[in-house]
Amino acid sequence: MKLSLALLPLLAMAAPLAAEPGLPDEAQVGAALDAYPSVEVARQRVSAARSAAEARAASPHDFVVTGSYTRRTIDLEGDFDEFNAELLHGVRLPGKARLDREIGVHLVDAAENMAEDTRHQAALVLAQHWWDWLAAASASMVDDQAVANLEVALHAVQRRVELGDAAALEADQAEAALGMARVRAAQSAGEATLARTRLATHFPALVLPTEAPAIPVPEVAPGELEGYSALVVNNSHEIAAAEAQARAVEAAAQRARLDRTADPSVGVRVFSERGGAETGAGLVFSMPFGGSRRGALADQAIAESSAAIAEAQMARFAVNETAAADLAQAQFRIAAWQRAREALRAQMEVLTRMRRGLELGEIDLADLLLAERMTHDAFSMEVAARVEAQRAITQIRIDSHELWLRD
Repeated sequence: MKLSLALLPLLAMAAPLAAEPGLPDEAQVGAALDAYPSVEVARQRVSAARSAAEARAASPHDFVVTGSYTRRTIDLEGDFDEFNAELLHGVRLPGKARLDREIGVHLVDAAENMAEDTRHQAALVLAQHWWDWLAAASASMVDDQAVANLEVALHAVQRRVELGDAAALEADQAEAALGMARVRAAQSAGEATLARTRLATHFPALVLPTEAPAIPVPEVAPGELEGYSALVVNNSHEIAAAEAQARAVEAAAQRARLDRTADPSVGVRVFSERGGAETGAGLVFSMPFGGSRRGALADQAIAESSAAIAEAQMARFAVNETAAADLAQAQFRIAAWQRAREALRAQMEVLTRMRRGLELGEIDLADLLLAERMTHDAFSMEVAARVEAQRAITQIRIDSHELWLRD
């Protein structure tokens, strides 16, 4: 393979159509995330939480109207129309209305943070499919270049056979190597098409370029990855949602304790008897007496509050683990790419010597074809390592909300 070191960043691929090298345009990413079904579901749940908060802030008691009409007949006195009516309304005891409003605020906070975390997860899915496409497209370009190089090699060997400088077996060897390279190229081209199809299917609102953008060289400033890792925890909507949910459940437990004492109902009553001979109006009052059921519900709410607090702690543990894992992964992926780049450069030097050796008659074609294959493998390894390094950098930037998710 005549692969120049100038191709090390990537073999002649299309220029990226993105604000950042190797990444899609941020405005298009925003539109694609907005259109993602799970993001829309979360957005609607926020609306539902706001409506629920409004309902909770309002009184849970309705006005209740009761009444009756009676036609009474009294001997020697005649018939009389009589009626009575009552208008009742429950009254929340002190502290309950405040807690109802507080619960609603916390649940809306939790829903909004869960919606942001859903968008975060959608961004990770987009990044995964994006780098899958670029990885497959890059591998296809490497394999296509290998085919082109072996075609040139085969033509040169065939010419030497015609001139009597090489045996026909060498031409057969070169043709066999070319055939295998064409198989690999066909497979990698199909995998690139499949990866692009998956990306386009998951995110139809994302306008994809005809050719995959180039995979840039991983570059991070000293301390940059550590900064992203710290922001993973500081900007976590998962932690914020869990803590808001815990506050809501804690307020609900306080509300349940107050609910051991039921709300009374007060109202007015009017009546008319003996055809209007007797009329009156007054106040009415009712007070339910709760039993063991209200106490059990309060105990249940207290237990659920403790569970919610523990879940919030677990969420923080999980995000801390994500931050540490993101940092470790980005660091070792970058280191692995650097080693792959060094190996490629060394293999290119070997290939140069092997080609010179063939020209001088010091080695045979089989040795050169092996060197060509090893060089192809080194290019493939370098591209794969570069993609994985960029994938890891993208992930930690998304998890830190510094890419595509700035609030």
